[in-house]
Amino acid sequence: MTMEEDTPYAVEIKSLGKTYPASGKRPPVEALKNVDLAIPKGSMFALLGPNGAGKSTLINILGGLARKTAGAARIWGYCIDAQARQSKASIGIVPQELNLDAFFKPRKLLELQAGLYGVPESERRTGELLKAVGLSAQADAYARSLSGGMRRRLMVAKAMVHDPPVLVLDEPTAGVDVELRHALWDHVRALNKRGTTVLLTTHYLEEAEELCDRIAILHKGQVVANEEKTTLLRRLDSKEITLTLDRDIWQVPEALDAFAPQRLGPRTLRLRYAPSKATSGQLLDIVREAGYGLIEVSTREADLEDIFLKLTGTD
Repeated sequence: MTMEEDTPYAVEIKSLGKTYPASGKRPPVEALKNVDLAIPKGSMFALLGPNGAGKSTLINILGGLARKTAGAARIWGYCIDAQARQSKASIGIVPQELNLDAFFKPRKLLELQAGLYGVPESERRTGELLKAVGLSAQADAYARSLSGGMRRRLMVAKAMVHDPPVLVLDEPTAGVDVELRHALWDHVRALNKRGTTVLLTTHYLEEAEELCDRIAILHKGQVVANEEKTTLLRRLDSKEITLTLDRDIWQVPEALDAFAPQRLGPRTLRLRYAPSKATSGQLLDIVREAGYGLIEVSTREADLEDIFLKLTGTD
């Protein structure tokens, strides 16, 4: 598909707002507030946020399932208002809900979906998509007979029948076991390597940290972070070190009070420090000077979950 404009972004969102009107005694709800996002072509982009942050509302607006109140959005260069048909053809969405007809068979479902998008029979990739999501053996089984994980994978195949340049995955691995989750992500990585831009929302923060190169965090309808993953992780100047000592700790050395000491056991001590202000070597020297020998040392860097909790105020 050819871009409408020469832009480096697969999705561009500017000053996007959405307010749900009052209902009964409930006042109006401002779900999105002046949201700006630019998702580069070919990226793996994570959109994170607690429940009610506005993630699904934003995705529904991009997919044409909800009307925005303010702002503008473009998908693959196409305005979602003035060029709705082209913008919808440029995006495939895997929703949270498993909205499959129980009496459809996977092969028939993908063929029907491709027809709705106007994909000629000679260009349909039904067999290829079923194989990619591990459903070749279930191609002619009724959807009602599929497990939850299989239905989730079928939803991914359904979103890809028209080969959209942008794929949105809204909590795609919810309810999927670990083995199937890894298989699904292998397929998503392969799509991304082929050039598909992937927008992911997930509650599994380790997935976003492992898979995505850029991360935005929504909180109460507003973007509170939008950076390269490595830059975002550097924002939390914090590190933990856990020490196993050669004898019981009767009293934590006073020199360690500044490092939030926490006794995890008779001989185990956890310390927290800012790498910009101290080094692990300095902490180890203090412990040795207090007369303790070191049996084991382990460290933990700040991760995406730490950032998420800090920025959303849920820690």
